[in-house]
Amino acid sequence: MAVIAVTIAGSDSGGGAGIQADLKTFSALGVYGASVLAAVTAQNTRTVTAVAGLPPALVRAQIEAVFDDLAVAGVKIGMLGAPEIIRVVAEGLRGRGLPVVLDPVMVAKSGDRLLEAESVAALREELLPVATVLTPNLPEAAELLACGPARSDEAHEAQARALRAAGVDWVLMKGGHAEGPVCTDLLVGTETLRLTAPRIPTRNTHGTGCTLSAAIAAGLAQGLTVPAAVSRAHAYLQGAIRAADGLCVGSGHGPVHHFHAIWGTGT
Repeated sequence: MAVIAVTIAGSDSGGGAGIQADLKTFSALGVYGASVLAAVTAQNTRTVTAVAGLPPALVRAQIEAVFDDLAVAGVKIGMLGAPEIIRVVAEGLRGRGLPVVLDPVMVAKSGDRLLEAESVAALREELLPVATVLTPNLPEAAELLACGPARSDEAHEAQARALRAAGVDWVLMKGGHAEGPVCTDLLVGTETLRLTAPRIPTRNTHGTGCTLSAAIAAGLAQGLTVPAAVSRAHAYLQGAIRAADGLCVGSGHGPVHHFHAIWGTGT
């Protein structure tokens, strides 16, 4: 029987992030991917030219259709858009007893804003208590806490613990926005785990946050513990980033190579 995970997120017309990245990641890691589309973006590797949320009733209908028929074992949440959609998603997931990975997508790699202030508040109030793992980058964590970005290891951990206090079981503070030759992700929950990797010199990092959170959701759906799922996802993403330059997709921030372990750029 297939292991099934569902992504609830927005569409990236360029294929490098959002629903598209999530489904590629699920497949690469041996998980069948279902999807609930919450928003549509017109974007490529350079910019986002339009964003539109789907009607909340249609988002609700998708959630009901997926869960009424498929044996979902894990959930990944990405960009949702309007507060009404965030509330519909929270209502649809409460009480299901499933692992939920929440990637609080707020800004695209191009710098275009994808989540407004009222939606950030709704996400904080409605979805944080539903999430098993929250995966903010440093600016997203700061915005959720209404404070400045963490500048030290101590501040990273303090912000992670503050987010846990909002109801999340685990918080993975992503270090990609920090400086220095080494990137450190900090997982804080019932135990603390630091994951480090050399910073890879590439501009092709579009979709890294989506890919990491989807990989964690895939691992949880397959029965891994949170630390094990995060560790595997971290290693998978590093491989996808190392192989990204060979894809040559677009002229801006290109995507990572989700299928780097399956096919190379020379095939």
